[in-house]
Amino acid sequence: MIDGYWLPSHHADPRAITLYLRHYSARRYRDHRPRRQFCPPGEKMVLLTQDCQSLFVWHHPVVPRPSGETGICCTIFRNEGSVLSSRLIREADQLAWQRWPGQRHFTYVDDRKVRSSNPGYCFLMAGWQRVGRNATGRLSLLERWPE
Repeated sequence: MIDGYWLPSHHADPRAITLYLRHYSARRYRDHRPRRQFCPPGEKMVLLTQDCQSLFVWHHPVVPRPSGETGICCTIFRNEGSVLSSRLIREADQLAWQRWPGQRHFTYVDDRKVRSSNPGYCFLMAGWQRVGRNATGRLSLLERWPE
């Protein structure tokens, strides 16, 4: 670990689940009950800030992704605290590179569901780049490579 804001957590942490359920990507069953599973199968790194106001989840699959994307995926980032999102993202990048050295980081942003007029801006300010869209064209694809 590095000195900073993030602390290790796990995919069943009720504090993490609470933040996940407020994220736009939170999934629900057909009867509208929330699904509490926010980490796909594979290796994962779940990070919470000490005040439990921010959540970051990295996912490293055990099988190839159907999309063909390679690297470590940010499956969720939610910041309800006062620390700049870009600062939290940069720190999460460093933690992931400690665990998975040299790996590409990527994430998807649903431009229609983000309140910002510049979706993904906090990732861009953290050194990420827009590199395209997913196969349906609905999601922006962002990535960051180690320096």
